[in-house]
Amino acid sequence: MTQPLVPAYGASTLADLLPSIATVLGLPGRDNVLTLPPAQRFVVLLVDGLGWHLLEGREAQAPFLCALMAQARPITAGVPSTTATSITSLGTGLTPGQHGVAGYTFRYGGGLLNALLWQSGLSGLEVQPQLTMFERLSKAGVRCATVTPARFQGSGLTTCALRGADFLGVSEQAGAERRVALTVQAAQAGERSLVYVYDRNLDHAGHRAGVASAAWAGELARIDRFAQSLRAALPDEARLIITGDHGMVDVPLEQRLTIEQHEDLIADVQLVGGEGRLRQLYVRPATEAAVQARWVDRLGADAWVLTREQASEAGWFGALAPRLADRFGDVLVAMAGPGALMTETQPNEYTLVGMHGSLTAVELTVPLLIG
Repeated sequence: MTQPLVPAYGASTLADLLPSIATVLGLPGRDNVLTLPPAQRFVVLLVDGLGWHLLEGREAQAPFLCALMAQARPITAGVPSTTATSITSLGTGLTPGQHGVAGYTFRYGGGLLNALLWQSGLSGLEVQPQLTMFERLSKAGVRCATVTPARFQGSGLTTCALRGADFLGVSEQAGAERRVALTVQAAQAGERSLVYVYDRNLDHAGHRAGVASAAWAGELARIDRFAQSLRAALPDEARLIITGDHGMVDVPLEQRLTIEQHEDLIADVQLVGGEGRLRQLYVRPATEAAVQARWVDRLGADAWVLTREQASEAGWFGALAPRLADRFGDVLVAMAGPGALMTETQPNEYTLVGMHGSLTAVELTVPLLIG
């Protein structure tokens, strides 16, 4: 059986990016573990769904990114390899076990919290109250800004991960020129600056049509043009860093298993969280071992099935804060093979072609490109 790729927290993950930038910008108490070059101005472009292995061999669609890739190295997202967890790790400089945004859906307050859609009346500050890196940098005199879709302003995830930066929202219809102009203006503010730019359409194309599709390749080409235009417009002394929040794999229909249709799998399971490639099972008290044994027996080498304690000891989440531990599944089922675990409680997931969340190299590894 293949082994999962476990993130090297503190050395080469998304959680290490902003602390490394902070060190370069002169903040004490941090280390530049990613060995970033000197600069007083940084722009971080996060492309949702841009995996390192998905970019390899894509010179035809992404000549600019692939040229940077030749002098770059990969890093990893955290576990699970999914947007809400990754963006919170990036924005806070904390591991998933330290910030507690435990996946696409995870246990919170007795039910499941959807970390992208959120729930009415719940504050992101309540879910994730620790200082973000933007707050720390702003207090140290660094001008911080985010260039993201306008509708994300004040959202739960924005509050969890990105608070402390000036919010520069752009409409869904805004062209590349508008986003470039806003980013360049923000990057030139103050004596030191950090600007975060988010692009989500590559991920949408992968979910809708798959990473092997012409639609995905077309979005990659658009991203390449945008990144090249942004680099050309930025002042020479600014560093552009391009990364992703996860990779993605296409899951054939015949490789999908619906949990509720199998009595041995749903037995003792009270809540099904996570995503198709990494399910988090919240089970009846004292049934963890029995649930784990049944899932191992059913899935065999197609999945890594660990209890929360085992996953924590293996380093999946980084240091796991006791107060946040029960947000993570009592039993974790991470797909090692090409399949996915579907649940009738998330019918929208049945329409997805590309999926992510697990600890395979394709899903977990993302680029760290410096221009």
